[in-house]
Amino acid sequence: MSKVSVDPATVDRVRSFNRFYTKIIGVLDEGLAGSPFSLTEARVLFELAAVGRVDIVGLRTELGLDPGYATRILDRLGAAGLVERERSATDKRRQTVTLTEAGRAAFEELLRGSVGDVSGLLAPLRAPDRARLVDAMSTVRTLLEPAGEPPRVELRGPEPGDLGWVVERNAVLYAEEYGWDATYEALVARIVADFAATAAPDRARVWIATVDGQRAGSVFCVRDDDETARLRLLLTEPWARGLGLGTRLVDACIEFARSAGYRRLVLWTNDVLVAARRIYQRAGFRLVDEERHHSFGTDLVGQTWELDL
Repeated sequence: MSKVSVDPATVDRVRSFNRFYTKIIGVLDEGLAGSPFSLTEARVLFELAAVGRVDIVGLRTELGLDPGYATRILDRLGAAGLVERERSATDKRRQTVTLTEAGRAAFEELLRGSVGDVSGLLAPLRAPDRARLVDAMSTVRTLLEPAGEPPRVELRGPEPGDLGWVVERNAVLYAEEYGWDATYEALVARIVADFAATAAPDRARVWIATVDGQRAGSVFCVRDDDETARLRLLLTEPWARGLGLGTRLVDACIEFARSAGYRRLVLWTNDVLVAARRIYQRAGFRLVDEERHHSFGTDLVGQTWELDL
């Protein structure tokens, strides 16, 4: 496999961030969270507290530790009376390890110190900035974590900040991907404001899709008239595409429109939004009208789609 070339400036920025973050969270301090334990020793205590008795080979594998290094750490923790080892009941060639009562007490103290440190780090930030920080951390984890368990995909109702996020992400993504100008952001803002001001829960709804807790998509279902609902502002983040979010959001909209007593569900889109159109077609929508127009700073072909419920 050929070696992928990465922009040196990008590498430097990542290295700079690593130095900044390790300093901020105290990794370079002599003891983690004011404790006598190194980062690796603390990580071993956290793992043992979480899983109970564990095979030492499994512990090394989970934490990515060299066998000799892992042995030295367990020797130190054992000498301090914090862990105890014994032969495996199923394989006498292997050992298991668990926390002692003193080890559990040490873990609890370490946990309190860690929670206090993180709380102190977050306390100066405003609530929206804390949410931005957590979202950014989720993004880093999603991009860098090796493939393993499938991501946790959920749909939920709106929470504080979600409607503003819908406006921002629609504006940014459509500008980046299709070159649409600020008039599209203004349209989205009006749609969202109208929903917030007039929506009745039994006749209109919004869903926020999350992936491992991070916002990744959205859709609105609003009232057109007593018999017609309208699907609006279907969005999925680029990094979350391929997880079926668009289909799940559209299905949720259809199910709600039916349960609310609407007879049809309509939507307006543009022919350049190929992936979204495929989702609508699979869901049973049919194209009922098409017209050329100039909007959002570009020439487009608008389409109206309809689904009988």
